[in-house]
Amino acid sequence: LKDGEVIAASEEERFRRIKHWAGFPSEAIKFCLKDAGIGIEEVDHVTISRDPKANVHKKVLHAMKRMVGLKAIKDRILNSRKVASVKSQLATALGVDEKSIIAEIHNIEHHRSHLASAFFASPFEEAAVISIDGFGDFTSTMIGIGKGNKIEILDSVIYPHSIGIFYTTFTQYLGFPHYGDEYKVMGLAPYGEPKYVDKLRDVIIFKDNGLFELNLKYFKHSREGVSMSWDGGSPHIEAIFSDYMIEKFGPLRKKGEELTQYHKDLAASIQRFTEEVIFHMCNHLQKRTGLKALCVAGGVAQNSVANGKILDKTTFDEVYIPSAGHDAGTSLGSALYLYNHVLDKPRLPAIYNAYTGSKFSNEEVLKYLEGKDVDYKQYSEAELYDVVSDHLINGGVIGWFQGRAEFGPRALGHRSILVDPRRSDAKDLLNAKIKRRESFRPFAPSILIEAVPEYFELDDKVPFMEKVFPIKEEKHKEIPAVTHVDGTGRLQTVEKGDRYYELISKFKEKTGTPILLNTSFNENEPIVNTPAEALDCFLRTQMDILVLENIVVTRKN
Repeated sequence: LKDGEVIAASEEERFRRIKHWAGFPSEAIKFCLKDAGIGIEEVDHVTISRDPKANVHKKVLHAMKRMVGLKAIKDRILNSRKVASVKSQLATALGVDEKSIIAEIHNIEHHRSHLASAFFASPFEEAAVISIDGFGDFTSTMIGIGKGNKIEILDSVIYPHSIGIFYTTFTQYLGFPHYGDEYKVMGLAPYGEPKYVDKLRDVIIFKDNGLFELNLKYFKHSREGVSMSWDGGSPHIEAIFSDYMIEKFGPLRKKGEELTQYHKDLAASIQRFTEEVIFHMCNHLQKRTGLKALCVAGGVAQNSVANGKILDKTTFDEVYIPSAGHDAGTSLGSALYLYNHVLDKPRLPAIYNAYTGSKFSNEEVLKYLEGKDVDYKQYSEAELYDVVSDHLINGGVIGWFQGRAEFGPRALGHRSILVDPRRSDAKDLLNAKIKRRESFRPFAPSILIEAVPEYFELDDKVPFMEKVFPIKEEKHKEIPAVTHVDGTGRLQTVEKGDRYYELISKFKEKTGTPILLNTSFNENEPIVNTPAEALDCFLRTQMDILVLENIVVTRKN
């Protein structure tokens, strides 16, 4: 931030090229400093979205009561030390003398950072705020009120109780063991029926105060501790489910085994029940605060299916969810919390733009392409939209690399792969040519904002692809590639002022359809961050053309 304005924000995984990379974010820090045109010596404040001192008494009490495993305690101590030694880590990473770093270091509690990432970026002067995830600083859920440049905490859910842990545990049980696989359960859910919701009521118990508790018999993280390793790579978390869960829900599915109807029905039940828990908390929060606007953050805020139902299933009238609701967003959130809440600075306009990452000029692209074994041609703005829309209409799969990269897990038309949404074979085409991912996972529609009421049952601004809405039944046949099995789509609304808007407009002019299929520009890796990574992905897949700014790249012959 510079005077409260977001100058640059990017996730370390984009530079390290390992999904969910965790560790000291040295490369993202270097990028932000370079983009701002300053050195670390000129930075006044550094925030960390972790506070080792938060809930320390509760941590000790829990460890003593439960006799948590030594390995789990050791992991937490080591992680706390890393958080505490940030100045020396900065100096080492940036190759400077530690004494030259004059910045004040601030530890901002994890969920306060989440709440700030949503509220201080929202258009609301006053709003109820909620953060829900696995855990951070011994807390899984936090609720409060945001007013002006302050956030007041009303209540929280403390370890070991967590909706995020509930969802992750069943994700593992269903045979998706990797960190961040929860979206696969969300994608699988529409293929089943929520037959087991009542059975799940024994796993999470609703409380009269609007919060919840886990039935800890189903989990082992509380009694035994669960080891999580991550330094210098993708996080890995041990199995959380207990033998009791297997006894009650049957044998776990191993990765790669057939997905039976039972698995699909269980996924549907998990998703439905998770929504019930979220709406239970939101409705109590609305009643408690009397406010009609809501800000949502935390890892569970990436559940776009639940997000799309908030206004229908709760008594809130407005909702704001940031582009990076997950843990990466706490970097921005902790900075906003410091600037607004701690330093008492005035808020800046709402953030509806996620484009704060890497960028490259036409000149840089042309220089990079010199001597590469590809054909390429530079086009004017108008020519570019004409050429690319023709390729889309003719069945092409397009790599689209434009402007600044997105901050957050979604590709929003700057680092995207694009396809004609009218193609009924688009999902199979993309999976065969590039993605090679599970067939049950949907692809998303990017739509001109003014066309939303014509195609969707709900009309709202959805700039970050953060909500799933029902697609009007009469439109299913027109856009089969982006209509999920249950007739929904995880939409991104696109507004004027961006090349992506102009491309979709040109496509609409030629076809009558104001929508493109948009999926992230990657192949089982983090979203591409540079022209070199984009070209590499293009060459090793069967993408038809690559568009780098105004330059269209094709294969020779």
